[in-house]
Amino acid sequence: MEPQREWFEKDYYKILGVAEDASASDVSKAYRKLAKKLHPDANPGDEAVEERFKEVASAYDVLGDDSKRKAYDEVRRLGPMAGSFGPGGPGPAGGFNLNFEQVGDLGNLFGDLFGRRRRGNPAQRGADIETEVKLEFADAVSGTTIPVPVTGEARCRTCKGLGTKPPAKPQPCPTCSGTGVNDENQGLFSFSRPCVACSGRGTVIESPCAACGGRGMERRRREVKARIPAGVTDGQRIRLAGRGAPGQGPGGRPGDLYVRVHVKPHRLFGRDGKNLTLIVPVTFSEAALGAQIPVPTLDGSTVTIRIPPGTRTGRRLRIPATSSTGGAALIVEVEVVVPQNLSAEQQAAMEAFAAAGGEDPRAHFGNDLNHGE
Repeated sequence: MEPQREWFEKDYYKILGVAEDASASDVSKAYRKLAKKLHPDANPGDEAVEERFKEVASAYDVLGDDSKRKAYDEVRRLGPMAGSFGPGGPGPAGGFNLNFEQVGDLGNLFGDLFGRRRRGNPAQRGADIETEVKLEFADAVSGTTIPVPVTGEARCRTCKGLGTKPPAKPQPCPTCSGTGVNDENQGLFSFSRPCVACSGRGTVIESPCAACGGRGMERRRREVKARIPAGVTDGQRIRLAGRGAPGQGPGGRPGDLYVRVHVKPHRLFGRDGKNLTLIVPVTFSEAALGAQIPVPTLDGSTVTIRIPPGTRTGRRLRIPATSSTGGAALIVEVEVVVPQNLSAEQQAAMEAFAAAGGEDPRAHFGNDLNHGE
């Protein structure tokens, strides 16, 4: 893992608001909270918030990766010693101070000390992006593919990320012969600094792309197709590998896109794990005598269910999964509705029913009714 100059200059733990011994889960939670608050879509036109969002994304890119985090912690631990070197060893007493302006990227310093020569501007993984979408209830149950709008850095569509005016391509830098670094001797040490002429890229652009100014990147809104699996739940986070911000430098891998799903409630149906739920009101007579009644399904069709005689409120009946239920089982919960306004005929019928007698629903109280305790 190549150390970066910024690792000395920025406290990524402080940026994310976590302790240095924070777990990976705590780091991830802190990032998600800040990313949601600072996302450019939620703060349109606020450049300060946008810069803060980028800073948070950079911090998570390091602390969210185990290998990068270990390297970052080690570099921070060695920071005071790595700040200056001299003929006699580390420290100001050695004879001269060695700072970042002298040697550039800290990784170049470490690389040359151990005999490794590398490009001055290594490939960097793109930042992860987090966004949110609202999903219809039926789509959450059965699964779907949706376009997810993402606003951020993307490869320039005009130059395909090359930074040159088409059809030209970047040319090897004549100053560093395409290596991206220049050697520099300082006393007993030989260092490699990023080439100033090409900014460490190893290539130069003679005719910059007019659309992106030679950056190879443009900030724009794009759509990413996201496959939402069947049974996704409200608040679930879906990872789309490689669909985040583009990588930097040759071979830089793109980051990931995380989509947090918010499922819209349904006016009739609910969820119980992977099953659908539906409360079905029945009349007193239907519950007492039994009945065949139609109930709606998720696709708008109906199925007929049998209410057994003597059904009580809260009883659950299961309808097996079918295409009409979105591939999920439908759990029907019976709710016996007590009539509020009886006609004279209905009241007479109920009084006749009561007079006919029947089982006592409070028989289990026994003699307890005769005591005050």
